Order: sequence, then structure tokens, then C-alpha cells
Amino acid sequence: MTTTGRVPVLVALGVVLVALWPTLAAVGTWLLVVALLVALDVVLAPSPRALVLRRSVLPAVRLGEPVESTLLVANESGRRVRGLVRDAWQPSAGARTDRHVLDLPAGERRRFTTVLVPTRRGDRLADRVTVRSLGPLGLAGRQRSASLPGRLRVLPPFTSRKHLPSRLSRLRELDGRSAVLHRGQGTEFDSLRDYVDGDDVRSIDWRATARRQSVVVRTWRPERDRRVLLVVDASRTSAARIGTGPAPGADRFASTEGVEVRLDAAIDAALLTAVLAGRAGDRVDLFAHDRRVRVRVRGSSRADLLPSLVTALAPLEPALVEADWDVVATEVRALARQRALVVLLTALDPAALESGLLTVLEQLAARHTVVLAAVDDPALRQMARRRQTSEEVYGAAAAEATAAERAATATLLERLGVQVVHAAPDDLAPALADTYLALKAAGRL
Repeated sequence: MTTTGRVPVLVALGVVLVALWPTLAAVGTWLLVVALLVALDVVLAPSPRALVLRRSVLPAVRLGEPVESTLLVANESGRRVRGLVRDAWQPSAGARTDRHVLDLPAGERRRFTTVLVPTRRGDRLADRVTVRSLGPLGLAGRQRSASLPGRLRVLPPFTSRKHLPSRLSRLRELDGRSAVLHRGQGTEFDSLRDYVDGDDVRSIDWRATARRQSVVVRTWRPERDRRVLLVVDASRTSAARIGTGPAPGADRFASTEGVEVRLDAAIDAALLTAVLAGRAGDRVDLFAHDRRVRVRVRGSSRADLLPSLVTALAPLEPALVEADWDVVATEVRALARQRALVVLLTALDPAALESGLLTVLEQLAARHTVVLAAVDDPALRQMARRRQTSEEVYGAAAAEATAAERAATATLLERLGVQVVHAAPDDLAPALADTYLALKAAGRL
């Protein structure tokens, strides 16, 4: 049973009766009349169990993009049903309007559309569908809540896609450069051409020069079919919010305006680097870990690489546990038996080095080219600039101390042969892509 807003209005009308007949009996009589009308309306209301509910299958959508959830309601009873339908979703599914007016004649069906604009990655689940059938007076009715499973897969937004055309242009320039700048293991022979002023004399092919009786140089291109291994840290440090602070009432890990979860920035950077490496002809593998490997993507072709990555990373959420770095070392050894580029997306945290990361990085740097990519928190830079009050001065001192610790950690890692890339959330993806191109141009992959 359920009542509507007409019931208190009807009760309030009894004030007129009480004013004319100010006795306790008048009040009781009017309340009894209202109760009888409500009971009659409930009895006359059609049963909501006569309605058949079906939900449409939703396609995957990127974070922040709208999608329509369709609910089909069929009336198999012999009576007209009037009332409301509520298609409930998780708050992070971003349902704009989930309540719909129901006016369904006997034997007919209607489609009700709920627009969803998700605010969080992963699987957004539908809650119950509630049908409220009202009586002819509109005072009360019957209500039924049915479990109607529904799921919306929300993919990473891949906002760094806008940087891809410029990096692909640089990659094409790298492939078509006329002369090699770095000789050795990292280049492959491409073709021969005539010598021009400014070419490196070490690239002259003397045998071809003798045959043609003109000076000929070799041209080189970066090696292809290299192995790139992306490692995403999904432990407790990845749950940190990067920005000015969480918005009131926001979901636990949802991104809000000016605020981003560190894991989201790492995923965005991994996607841009993976697509760029795939276009360059390199083999890309990825795994995400905390105490164990939670996501693994291997052996995807160039066409399937991006869909495989976004589908696998979409439901990944930070785990509030310490990372087991020995798992990383074991997985890298299993995936990359030859020299590879290992990109570790984690926090530039001195505490992580003390928990075993330093030992693992030493082992990896001895066999592979290792890059550690970390997100800088813009809020720390803002704290360091604010020094108007004594409280802000203490905050600035703490921010400067944190920045100094991270700088010392980066220096230590670079001495071990680990290249460190740290930038703001919006700048991490292009910075990591530039690092990949620089390593490829230098023949260090």
C-alpha cells in the first residue's frame, strides 16, 4: 500500500469541518472518512503484479557520455493502470530522471527511457524497478518492487586521445628521418641514398659508394616489434585523489570536477602509450596489480589493442592494500624474457621504495629499460604558494618537504638507471608518450 500527496490535503480540508463543529467527534469522523476513502482506493487499484517488465541490454559507453536505458512495461490485465514507474540505478550511473508517469490501457505496452550519464568507471548496476498503481481517486494504491538486473559497462574516457595525432606525426617523422643520430642496437637499416651536406660520415656505406662511384649513406629507422610492458599499480596509493579535494557527497572513487583519482590518470597514460606503441609496430602487454595480478592483457593485435585494454581496465578499482612488488618482478620475468621497455605507473612515494619497490627496480633495470611514471598533485603546488596566514605557511612547509622527498626519490631512481616521469594529471599521458618516442629515437628499446 502507498499513499499520495492528496491524503494530507484531504485531511487539511477537515479543518473547515472542525471550525464549524469544534468537537472531538467531528475530528474522529473526518479522519475515519479519509481512512475509508484511502482503503477503498487501495482495493480498487489494479494489481501491479499484472505488469510484465523487461529491460533492454545496454552497450558499453565511455565515462561521461550519455546513454539511454529502456524499460518495457506490458499490461496483461483487463484494467487500465495509472500510476508511476521508477527505474532505479546506482547513484554513480547518473540517472537524470528515473520516475515516469504510467498510464497504460489493458493489453498495451509502453517504453520508458531513463537517460544515464555515468560519473564512475566500471559496471554500473540497476537497482529494483518499482511500480505504483493508483486507485480511481488518486489517494492511494498498490506498490511492487521487482528485481530486474541491469548492467552498464562504463569505459575509461581516454581523454588523452587528443594528443595522439601529434605523437603519431612525430612517430612518422621518426620513421622517415634521413640519418641516424644514435648508432647501435636500437636502429634498423632502412635504405640507401646519396650523401648530402650535414650527414654523419659514419653512416657512409663504402661498398655501395664504390659501386655507384658516388657517396652513398645508409638511412635507419627505429626498431619495430619491440616489447612494451605496461604495469599499473592498483594498490592503496592509486586511490589517492589528485586535485583540490573531493566534492561533498561524491562517490568513494568517483572523479569530480577538479578532482581525479590517481588510478584514472595512470589508466589514461597507459592507454595513450599503448596505442602509440601499437601504431609503431611494437608488441604491447599490460597488467594491473596490488597483492596479486588483477588485470592481464596479452597478445592483442593492433586493431584489438585499444578495445581489449579499455574493456579490461574499465572495472578496475583501487584496492586499499599494500602492493606486493615481488608479484611485479615475477610477472615481468614471465612476460618479457628478452629486453623490453617496462613502464611502471605508480606513485613516486619514498615509502614504496622501503616496502620492496627499490629492490625490484634494481632487478628490472639490470635487464630492461625501465620508466616510472607518477602523477603530481596540483594541490601541493597550490599549498606551496599560499603563505598569507600562519596556517598556510605550515601547509606550504609541508608541501615543500613532500616535494623535496619526491625529488630525492627521483634522483635515487635515476642513479639506478630508471627514468622517472612525473607530471600533473592532464600532462602525464603526453609526457609519458614523449618519453617513449625519445627512447625509441635513441634506440633504447
